[in-house]
Amino acid sequence: MKKVLFWALTFLVFFTFVSPLIWMYLTSFKTNADIYTQEISKMFYFTPVLANYKTLFFKTEFFRELINTIIISGVSTVLVMLVALPAAYSFARWETGHGHLLFVTISTRMFPAAVAAIPFFMAFKALGMLDMHIGLLLLYLYFNVSFAVFLLYGFFREIPPELEQAAQVDGYGRLDIFRKIVFPMIKPGAAITAIFCFIFSWNEFLYAFLFTRNIARTLTMGMASFWASGQIDWGTMAACVCLAILPTLAAAWFMQRYIIRGLTFGAIKG
Repeated sequence: MKKVLFWALTFLVFFTFVSPLIWMYLTSFKTNADIYTQEISKMFYFTPVLANYKTLFFKTEFFRELINTIIISGVSTVLVMLVALPAAYSFARWETGHGHLLFVTISTRMFPAAVAAIPFFMAFKALGMLDMHIGLLLLYLYFNVSFAVFLLYGFFREIPPELEQAAQVDGYGRLDIFRKIVFPMIKPGAAITAIFCFIFSWNEFLYAFLFTRNIARTLTMGMASFWASGQIDWGTMAACVCLAILPTLAAAWFMQRYIIRGLTFGAIKG
């Protein structure tokens, strides 16, 4: 009975998460007539077409938005890790700021992003940074650093200080200790942190909507553009979404072994 219940719940969870993806990919290959049909049989049995992808590639700014998203998400994630790794390490080993600075750093994620939208918008407008890549880079850096520091702080705390003390006795400097001993041990945690930051930057919509117009438009803005004048181009939107989620799925797939190790880091000791 327990085994049956387990598989039933597994199927329910799998169906809940996967069925929207299947429906979206099916929609991307349908004509408007097939999308709006009320016939149950035609919802799953239809003649696939590539018209939606042709419209996406040749009549929209998809490729420019894709390149913008790759640049902004990738560069912001690299910058976040370069800042968060030494910051979290200093908080974990030397309690820099006696805990107060760590609290201030983490507190930047304790309020909704919309609260800071107006001050940031006024500041960026005065600096002439609206609709620029550097603007979104700084915003994502600001919001992701606190999250990354919070995660990495826990991973660094799991590493026994005695390992570093033994390395110091052997003549290693602090930088060598971090590079050759500490970082390899928290690599799974760093990987999962980088993945989360990348996914946040890739999927972020609010600040992309407020701070970009044409030059620095991202994919999330591109997807929103299919909703206009009360009409929605479901087919082209589905095609855009199907392609937009592939990089994050691929990143999670290639990094899954690090993600699993990162989620279970420190769970077993002895």
